[in-house]
Amino acid sequence: MRAVPPAPANLAPIIVSALFGRRDQATFDALRRAHFPPERNVLSAHLTLFHHLPPSVEDELKHRLNTATRGVRAPTARAAGLMSLGRGVAVKIDSPGLTAIRRDLCEAFAGMLTPQDAGGWRPHVTIQNKVAPSMAKLLLAALSKEFRPHAVEIAGLGLWWYRDGPWEPVSRHMFA
Repeated sequence: MRAVPPAPANLAPIIVSALFGRRDQATFDALRRAHFPPERNVLSAHLTLFHHLPPSVEDELKHRLNTATRGVRAPTARAAGLMSLGRGVAVKIDSPGLTAIRRDLCEAFAGMLTPQDAGGWRPHVTIQNKVAPSMAKLLLAALSKEFRPHAVEIAGLGLWWYRDGPWEPVSRHMFA
C-alpha cells in the first residue's frame, strides 16, 4: 500500500494557537517532555484557540489576527490550576482577553466552525495525554502538591497548517 502524500497547504486545515513568551514556552515544553508519551510528543506545548478552520479563510483570518494584535497590549493570562483530561493532565489557562479574541473570531467564522471549535472552550496546555487513566490520576495528584497559580505571558497568536503530526507554521501575529 502506498503512502498518501500530505495535502497541499491550501487544502490543509488551519489551527490557531496562542504563542507564549519564551520562559513560559520553555516551562510548558519541559512539562510535556517529562510527562507526555515520547512517541506522541511531536508538538511544542500549545494553547489551541481553533483546531480546524477551512483553508479558504486564511487571508481573512490573518487580517483579523493582525487587527487583534498589532499595536495592542498582550492580554493578561494565568496558569489557574491543573485539570484532568481523563487520560492526561493539562494546565488551565485563564485569560479574559484571549477569550474575547476567540469569541470575536467565533462570530466572524460561525458557519465554518467544526463542532469541536463551536462548542465550549476550555483554554489549557496539555502536558500529558493518551496514557492510562490511573497514570493521569497519579500525575495530577503529584503536580497538584506543588502547583501555584501564576501569570503566563501571551506573546502573540499563531496560524498553522495541520499535517497529521507536526504543525507547519503559516504566520505569527505578535502583541505590542
